[in-house]
Amino acid sequence: MKTKKMALDIFRGILILCISVLLLSGCDAALTVGGKTMGVRSGNFIFTDGYLTTSYNFSLDKVWKACEKTMTDMKASGLDKKMKISTGAMTAVVQDEKVQINIEYVSPEKTMVAIRIGMAGNNMASQLIHEKIANSLLKAQNQEKP
Repeated sequence: MKTKKMALDIFRGILILCISVLLLSGCDAALTVGGKTMGVRSGNFIFTDGYLTTSYNFSLDKVWKACEKTMTDMKASGLDKKMKISTGAMTAVVQDEKVQINIEYVSPEKTMVAIRIGMAGNNMASQLIHEKIANSLLKAQNQEKP
């Protein structure tokens, strides 16, 4: 009787594990543990604690300029910029929402950017700003080419 119950418990555990893997194996996945939330979207973006993070294959200086241009284009008010050797941060208000951009050096041609909109983070609005930064970087790169 005990072996039958143990076998049933093992089967349930394996079933729960398989279902969990299937739920997390799509293009978009999110996991909340305690007060922390983490998600992956199409392998490019990571959403953690309200910040949507991705990396760009550009230098820190180029990404910094693209972020500044994006904030200017979006008519950000109260833009506060802090740049250090390997990190930078921008805080502003765009359409009555607080926007935080954290920029971090990864390698000479790779830079990580994390964006948070509002108090809890707005995934869609953050992605929109990421797209604007990426477009600005591509435009600048195309202008450099003769």
